[in-house]
Amino acid sequence: MPALVYNQNRRLPKERGVFSFGPRFFPPQLLALRQDTEIRNFPKTGIAKSMSDLTRAAFWMIGAIASFSTMAVMGREASVSHDTFEIMLYRSIVGFGIVCFVLKLTGRMHQISTDLFGQHVIRNIAHFTGQNLWFYAITVIPLAQVVALEFTTPLWVIVLAPLIIQEPLTRARATSALLGFIGVLIVARPSPDSINTGIVMAAGAAIFFALTLTFTKRLTRSQTIANILFWLTGMQIVLGLVAAGYDGDITLPTAQTFPYLVLVGICGLTAHFCLTTALSLAPASVVIPMDFARLPAVALLGMALYGEMLDIWVLVGAVIIFGANYYNVLAENRAKHA
Repeated sequence: MPALVYNQNRRLPKERGVFSFGPRFFPPQLLALRQDTEIRNFPKTGIAKSMSDLTRAAFWMIGAIASFSTMAVMGREASVSHDTFEIMLYRSIVGFGIVCFVLKLTGRMHQISTDLFGQHVIRNIAHFTGQNLWFYAITVIPLAQVVALEFTTPLWVIVLAPLIIQEPLTRARATSALLGFIGVLIVARPSPDSINTGIVMAAGAAIFFALTLTFTKRLTRSQTIANILFWLTGMQIVLGLVAAGYDGDITLPTAQTFPYLVLVGICGLTAHFCLTTALSLAPASVVIPMDFARLPAVALLGMALYGEMLDIWVLVGAVIIFGANYYNVLAENRAKHA
């Protein structure tokens, strides 16, 4: 692997990655996956018998954090040779192969249907857009800043859910959203000098991930996770082909970029699976603080591999965003047990 050097003048990816100007706190599949997870039913043997659910959840969260962090680094490295549309194309091909293999292995291929096909299209366009914005952002701003802004995804769900799926906007949810917005202002510190396309893209990615989550919640009322994941990866192959190949120029993987692209595809799925499994073993109020460890993990990677120094204001803003998310989770738990 060549030396990994990152600075503000780093050569940018190809210039057609996102729209016309180039290049999961909760991941998009989270709520759907949680409904279909059967980890609790697995037989506990050996060391698993001596582990509490909380301990096992912590181990799964380590896997989730490692997967998310690896995907960010591999995506940045792949972006030197591939635009974001191409990265999404190859990620989706890898993901589609894995999903089809697992569905075939578990006998769930019969669950694939075209019911609510239009909603799948809308959801997957939102996810495709958000993921492209995210891959662009990690190439031009520090990784820790991208992750900090990504943590606002659940807060945007609070804002969008009443409009799309008619969920009530409670006082606690409104307070959480307001606190999260304050955290975003601290992370971005908007001014003519500090705002750049990377910050805008990272914030936009969080909004589109929130749209994806909101449509996922609607789909899970009648759709299986098998169907959702099949159409997620399958449709995004088509979207990637159209977006990456509209000019007749799709860069094929090289011996150097092939491992990066494969790891992006694998880590995208394993991160979601690990996080969802953790949520099946422990309450969200416990898992969310664990997921927040992703920020220092990514910050350390950025420092070690690219010489990125952690801005103290990014950390302050991220803590406020985390607090807003955690307050909302606690409020929801109190409401359920009231």
